[in-house]
Amino acid sequence: MVLAPRTVAPNFTAQALVDGEIKEISLSDYKGKYVVLFSWPFDFTFVCPTEICAFSDACAEFEAAGAQVLGFSCDSAFTHFNWVQQPRKEGGLGEIKFPMIADTTQKISRDYGVLVEEEGAPFRATFIIDPEQKIRIVQVNDLPVGRSVKETVRLLEALQFTDKHGEVCPLGWEKGDATIKPEISASKDFFAKAN
Repeated sequence: MVLAPRTVAPNFTAQALVDGEIKEISLSDYKGKYVVLFSWPFDFTFVCPTEICAFSDACAEFEAAGAQVLGFSCDSAFTHFNWVQQPRKEGGLGEIKFPMIADTTQKISRDYGVLVEEEGAPFRATFIIDPEQKIRIVQVNDLPVGRSVKETVRLLEALQFTDKHGEVCPLGWEKGDATIKPEISASKDFFAKAN
């Protein structure tokens, strides 16, 4: 079962491809900052490079928001290494700006409840984890449907806003939009302007 929001994110330690080198990393290394943890089914496939490249290209946005991007599949760190050697124009990745984790034991996928047993690979899942390492936002797509990195950035910004200000974000909220005070009488200010 996929982990729900407000669940403590299971810690993990695994090999990862980081800046062209294979290193061991743990989720606990990032305690104190927001983490965007996402999974993809298989290296050297079709939808996956579109997502991985988009997450990498948006790393500056995530970093500006105080968040670290981490990605994983059940492929080895050596497979990740070979995939980044392949140019993007040929379905490869080129340079990737976040750690690509090797979940070769499938433990991360199982612990987060996203392993598709019959495929031996995770769903396209995204977890936004807060600085206390609690899962706050979960999105899970079936294997053939890619995600929107823009939506992930929006969700991160909305979560950070509510964490900082205690107000809640309405449908489609984007940075700079009006928010709602979560009290019956105070919330009427928002609804009076919205309608």
